[in-house]
Parts: sequence; C-alpha cells; structure tokens
Amino acid sequence: MLTAALLLPIGVTRAYAQAPQEPTAAEMRQRVTGAEVYRTYCATCHGPSARGDGPLASSMRRKPPNLTEAAKRNGGLYPSEMMFRTIDGRQPLRGHGGPDMPVWGDAFSRSRDGGDANSIKETIESLVEFIESIQLRPVH
Repeated sequence: MLTAALLLPIGVTRAYAQAPQEPTAAEMRQRVTGAEVYRTYCATCHGPSARGDGPLASSMRRKPPNLTEAAKRNGGLYPSEMMFRTIDGRQPLRGHGGPDMPVWGDAFSRSRDGGDANSIKETIESLVEFIESIQLRPVH
C-alpha cells in the first residue's frame, strides 16, 4: 500500500506531462482566422466539415479529398509543407490549380489586405494550421 501511495504522484505527473497543452491566445486567433478562410474559400468544395462533401463536390470531375484525413494518408504525420505548397500553387495536384481548384495564393493576392507577401503567407499558414487542428486522431 505504501509503495502504491509513493508511486501515485509519479503516475499523476506522467499523465499531466502527456496531456495536450491548451492553445495560446495567438494560436486560437490564428485558428479562428484559418476557420474563417476555410469557410470562405474551401467549404464549397471540401464541405463544412472538410470531408470532401461540399455543395459543389458532386458536380466536380474529381471528388475533393477528405481534409480531416490528410495526416492519415501521410503515414500519421500532417503534411503541413505539402498543404501550404498545394494551396499557394507551388505543388500542383490533380484537381488543384487547374479547372477544379484555383491556386489560392493568386486569389489571396487579389483579395486580402492588399495582397502583400506577408499577409498572403499568414493567411495560408492560418488555413494550414486550421486544417491540422481538425485532423482525425487514431483511436487506440
């Protein structure tokens, strides 16, 4: 019994150390911004829950991917750089940057904050981080 009482704080400390940290206020603002950008530019095709079932998805030649499974499709690691490069147009994918999906880096340069490079980068980063925040987590 004494051993169990002595080991209890170690187990509590270990569980506490593994608990996810709450996002900072800046991270929450960026997620909100990313969510707003997603709703404005992405939800029409990818759907409000990012599962590839937006109102225009059925009319597209190629179904938009389920964005909540991006990490799953990449061996469990969220491909943030690939997502960024796809959105800004540097990494074309079938259906991206062609007639099915605009290159959003170009669209952001025409529509947000005068289109300076830093604001476009921040917009895309916030979108990439939002999509990361909605990844399905494996159940163990």
